[in-house]
Amino acid sequence: MPKEPSGLIIMGFVAAVALLGILAIAFLYRQRHFRYLRERQQLTLSYEQELLKTRLEIQEQTFRNISQEIHDNIGQILSLARLNVATMDISEPDLLPQKIADSEKLISKALQDLRSLSHGLSMDFVADLGLARAIGHELEMIRKSGNYETSLLTEGVPYSLDKQKELIIYRIMQESLNNIIKHAAAQKIIIYLLYRPEEFKLTITDNGKGFDLTPLNDKSSFGLGIPNMHNRAQLIGAGFLISSTLEKGTSVTITVPIGHATI
Repeated sequence: MPKEPSGLIIMGFVAAVALLGILAIAFLYRQRHFRYLRERQQLTLSYEQELLKTRLEIQEQTFRNISQEIHDNIGQILSLARLNVATMDISEPDLLPQKIADSEKLISKALQDLRSLSHGLSMDFVADLGLARAIGHELEMIRKSGNYETSLLTEGVPYSLDKQKELIIYRIMQESLNNIIKHAAAQKIIIYLLYRPEEFKLTITDNGKGFDLTPLNDKSSFGLGIPNMHNRAQLIGAGFLISSTLEKGTSVTITVPIGHATI
């Protein structure tokens, strides 16, 4: 028996509504997909810009370190060598061998320090040395100033992280060390590297005067240093924790979840 016209109209109306619903869902999905692609592109661009900024900051810091090292250490060594040479007197032949030996030692030390500094001139300083060695190099520069005792401790089997992550971790470490030098009035700096299959952890500890963490909720109270470290850690999916006790020191910890690492 043929269906009544009203039934056909209702069925047609339902089909049209269903079709419109499907088209609306498809349209919304397409819009969200394009929005996701735009956001991902923006995040990629922001990440690349942050990496470039990080590289430039590391270079700037490295050049400052090199300049200070040449002025404070290598320049002094070469001045002593020159003084030895200038005071050599052929009328006192018994003293010449010792002065010559002392001058050779001083010049050899200066050359060794220059070779060490040359690592920092590379555009890929952290990538060339690896994160642990690059951190050790930075601590050695600080130790040579004579103002700090420094230690680098490692636990676990070392592995490599993504090169871009290592670059940002290294820069966070540099910023933390700069804060210690400028504000902490510390005598000891310890960096602890923990390698676990599920995470990599870097902890920077000093025995300085510490500070009150309460104002950290107002980022403007601490300038850009600590917020920058926190933001950079977030950029690579790392946890950032800072703890401090007045008159006992400060500790900064960066925790990186491990997906794939190279041993």
